[in-house]
Amino acid sequence: MDFNSWSFILDNLEATGVIGGYVSISIIGVYLLTYASREKLSGNNQIGPSWSHPIIGALLGIIPGCGATIVVSSMYKNRKISFGGLFATFIATLGEGSFVLLGASDEVSVAANLKAFLIVNLVGAIVAIIFGYLVDMIGININSHEIPEKIVEQSHHSSKARTIPHVIVEYVGFYLILTFSAFLLPGSIMALWGDGITGYDDLSVWVAILFTIFSIIYYFVYKFNYKGHDCSCDNNVKATLLHAVFDISTIIIYVLAGLLIANYIIDILVGPETFDAWMTSSAFVVVVIAAIIGATPGCGGMISVAVAFITIPNFPIAALIAAGIATSGDGIFPLLAFNKKAALIVTVFGFIIALMVGYTVLVLGIEI
Repeated sequence: MDFNSWSFILDNLEATGVIGGYVSISIIGVYLLTYASREKLSGNNQIGPSWSHPIIGALLGIIPGCGATIVVSSMYKNRKISFGGLFATFIATLGEGSFVLLGASDEVSVAANLKAFLIVNLVGAIVAIIFGYLVDMIGININSHEIPEKIVEQSHHSSKARTIPHVIVEYVGFYLILTFSAFLLPGSIMALWGDGITGYDDLSVWVAILFTIFSIIYYFVYKFNYKGHDCSCDNNVKATLLHAVFDISTIIIYVLAGLLIANYIIDILVGPETFDAWMTSSAFVVVVIAAIIGATPGCGGMISVAVAFITIPNFPIAALIAAGIATSGDGIFPLLAFNKKAALIVTVFGFIIALMVGYTVLVLGIEI
């Protein structure tokens, strides 16, 4: 079979941009809702009665994105939620992987994608509540010394300098990504009904490609060259959207990498038929690999598994569930900063529970 590298790259850039269009809707919406309800989680009082903490933690955990785990980590540090509530949040969360599952592309059915999202969240929430209550019944509570809320706060002065990275992050790249997201929104909405817009689809192909390219540029500039302040220190809509745009660019990086690797292996190296047969016969191995990848700190692992699920034929839902339970999202980083023991327990026991649940689902034969 002839391999056209240019066509291969363009196709994957387009597919990534299409997924990014759906992802951006979810991320921006969740961030704005979180911003609007930020006062609800402020204050010094414990949230609700102690018996309700595992339920509260699980409900917060199924909110798409990593914001809930970051918030609950802060709440646990300030003794506003029990360890069972904290554990339930990390068990239930899919991190940024939620946005990938809520996305859609030529490789996936929107209905199947949504069904997988609901199943994984339902199983995760039930497991989170059960083990959250179990942890609180045992009486596990790993305290830590109080530390300042802002562990690291970079200088705000450097952000005022109009350097090229600053202009790209806070102005050019920021508004371009929001514009691309807005342009792709109508097509994303129409796709939910399996329809399109006459004359729009051809143009949206190139917009999706440009969206991916500019998101890659934005990610690397933000990550390695941007010397501005951490916008989490600010409490305004612009700072909230900056976080959202960075998360969009981060997910697009992982999605593109996942698509390139998965499609190259499936279509070029192995062949669709052989790979499909391997996935079916080696589901036991796939579950443990997915759990290991999901347990890696941050959202990258879960994003990779979610991309694999929507692109690889017959990828077992059991592996996706295992990865979802094992993942801790970005909330593990603030937890590591002030309570390494709690972070280690959450990660290790989350991984063990992920394997237990993943293999149970596999034995029961649950499929999409």
